[in-house]
Amino acid sequence: MAETLALTAATKAARYAELLPQIDALTAGESDLTANLANTAAALRQAFGFFWVGFYLVKGDELVLGPFQGPIACTRIRKGRGVCGGSWAQARTLLVPDVEQFPGHIACSSDSKSEIVVPVLKNGEVVAVLDVDSDQLNDFDADDQAALEQLMQRAAQWF
Repeated sequence: MAETLALTAATKAARYAELLPQIDALTAGESDLTANLANTAAALRQAFGFFWVGFYLVKGDELVLGPFQGPIACTRIRKGRGVCGGSWAQARTLLVPDVEQFPGHIACSSDSKSEIVVPVLKNGEVVAVLDVDSDQLNDFDADDQAALEQLMQRAAQWF
């Protein structure tokens, strides 16, 4: 696949429907985890203009920063801490309309206003989380959750 995205849809759900097969094509046949995570983060940010998109990888008792797109970020997050650590501990997606209202939120950037974190499950265990931040309040909804969960189910094969 060429290293460009073809996105024409106006609605968020339709844009995800266009994007997911393109990410599949971009990662098909590529065995390198870093390459696949990096291109996925870049494609999501390019398609939606999110403030920050990236992955944290489970390493021992911490999440460690992986490939991302956006401003510099927190490097290590403990299990159960913040939105990312909470998603890991609960093994479920956390959708946060206003990060200021989330108990224990880790503010890597004060520009982040809303967030969605989706775990990557391999054999029932969380191996990573996808973290997406917006500089707008209440920017994520059920369309984001459904599409990103579907994408992370596909991403599990890269681990």
